[in-house]
Amino acid sequence: MDELLQGLRAVAEPTRLRILGLCAHGELTVSDLTHILGQSQPRVSRHLKLMVDAGLLERFQEGQYAFYRISEKGCSGSLAGTLVDLLPDNDAAHTLDLERLEQVKQARAKKAEAYFRKNAAQWDEIRKLYVDDAEVEAALRRLVPEDGLGELLDIGTGTGRMIEVFADRYTRAVGIDSSREMLGVARTRLDRFGVRNWQVRQADMYALPLPSASFDTVTVHMVLHYAEQPERVIAEASRVLRPGGRLVIIDFAPHHSEVLRHEHAHRRLGFSDDEVDRWFRAAGLAPSSTVRLPGRSLTVCLWCGRRAANDAAAAAPSQTERSAP
Repeated sequence: MDELLQGLRAVAEPTRLRILGLCAHGELTVSDLTHILGQSQPRVSRHLKLMVDAGLLERFQEGQYAFYRISEKGCSGSLAGTLVDLLPDNDAAHTLDLERLEQVKQARAKKAEAYFRKNAAQWDEIRKLYVDDAEVEAALRRLVPEDGLGELLDIGTGTGRMIEVFADRYTRAVGIDSSREMLGVARTRLDRFGVRNWQVRQADMYALPLPSASFDTVTVHMVLHYAEQPERVIAEASRVLRPGGRLVIIDFAPHHSEVLRHEHAHRRLGFSDDEVDRWFRAAGLAPSSTVRLPGRSLTVCLWCGRRAANDAAAAAPSQTERSAP
């Protein structure tokens, strides 16, 4: 009851209700909201703090910027979603806010597209070496169950493509990437896709800022070949898997294309089944048969590891989590 009352008090002000409506449509910074609302940054920041404290909004730091989005957790998250659904479509202030939000998104999209164009040539050069992306994605969808992925974590999300591919199968998706520029591309792409149940975060794939046993499915799509220590990425991905969860890795089989190492910063020229299986087992995962997709010069492999459904160690919080306030 106290949580509900705190949420109602926090949102019972016109500007804060407008902010809630805006944050339901994507992740926004203080600067974005200042531009849309036409109010000072200190005033907007105070409103945001009240709403975060009440659990209506979530705040995520990304470098020098903090992003805000509507909460999906607990009673406050349910209240936030209900209030957004009750906002009248014909309200003049809300309509103007959404028009200005669209302008912010268009400006963000232009910036993301400029970055994408700048780097598209090298990505296209690599794609020419292996099977078409559509074939990889079709094989990936066949590999995972149609009855749902539960909560999905995409490590090294890049453009957010995995979140888009599985949009009909997860209950919630989180994409992490170390590049703020790529996260900008992902936000633009997923905003256009028009779903609420995703978020992207800047994070280190070796030290995920996420609780143990918090996701049902983890994907690592065309990322492992950049890793100095791929076994550590797999171990960390396994840590956040719930009992019965699955880790899916999409990457190259061993090859000899040194140009990818010298011109595209690949640390590893593919992976063998034996080493991936060894890393899976060391991380407490049972490997399944590899799916191979031969291409022009490179073969794409899909490796899947499952955590046992009765894995009590995965379900238990770590010592750090048990002692956290």
